[in-house]
Amino acid sequence: MELQPFGDTDLKTTRMGIGLASLGRPGYINLLHSSDLNKNYDVDAMRDNAHAVLDAAYDNGLRYFDVARSYGKAEEFLASWLETRDLKPNDMTIASKWGYTYTADWQVKASTHEVKEHSLSILKKQWRESKAILGDYLNIYQIHSATLDTGVLQNKDILVELAKMKEEGIKIGVTVSGDNQPALIGKAINVRVDGVRLFDSVQATWNVLEQSSSDALYAAHIAGMAVVIKEALANGRLTQKNANPDFILKLASLNVEANRLETTVDALALAAVLSLDWVTVVLSGATTVEQIEANVKALDVDWDYLAAAALSRMAEHPTKYWETRSQLKWN
Repeated sequence: MELQPFGDTDLKTTRMGIGLASLGRPGYINLLHSSDLNKNYDVDAMRDNAHAVLDAAYDNGLRYFDVARSYGKAEEFLASWLETRDLKPNDMTIASKWGYTYTADWQVKASTHEVKEHSLSILKKQWRESKAILGDYLNIYQIHSATLDTGVLQNKDILVELAKMKEEGIKIGVTVSGDNQPALIGKAINVRVDGVRLFDSVQATWNVLEQSSSDALYAAHIAGMAVVIKEALANGRLTQKNANPDFILKLASLNVEANRLETTVDALALAAVLSLDWVTVVLSGATTVEQIEANVKALDVDWDYLAAAALSRMAEHPTKYWETRSQLKWN
């Protein structure tokens, strides 16, 4: 897999990467997540599975790895895998995030799985933790799910602290979620510290069901920011796992196009993202080796205008999309 520029930074990475949201903790909202883990939540078993998935990702050419402080033991699993593989910092690009704290205590069912706090003290604390675990491997540090209500994009103390990190060589990113993604992306593009654009990258949800941020992400691309896409499979909703009766017709359309292009539904959905020239990296959210092997086939899909037309009609109103996502159960 060829390396390409990561926005206007000096980093280079691959068009597909892997996010570890489902690999570092026993509970997550992906459909049938518990089945993917065979309901084996032993720490050693989950570490072994994470290492196997990371092996498959690396062996298939993926060179972008995305973690967060709130992903349970994801940073630790990634660090131990890097040591096992004897990889060097320039062998890949690694991004982590601050702003959420993992609170589930390794339980699948918990009253609260993660707590958001966009404060200067949390930034400093979680930066120290991420840096202690990942060291010189860490290339990008991102605000985790910036929202309008926390005011993090207007917090001068936080912005100045992030700018200091940037001056020391760390690339600074922001991730967004929710039905106001376009507004947040627009704000992020315009954040300046001492006249310099702060954010080197933006990570957002984009998939064939949630296409509302297209124009804003294109603007970020034009501004020189790298665009990273998460939840391209809508937490499993854009796979054969989705047995919701309300999704039957859309799944049928996906199957028709997948069969026509001789691929699978998940590869087709990922290929839809890869077809967008303003996308820098699309993340696989694989939990198993089999899922990684299936996801990378998206790179070989012979995407055409018929597929683009068929899948463009699948978009939901963002309010409906995010309401549905909020109802997904941790499992």
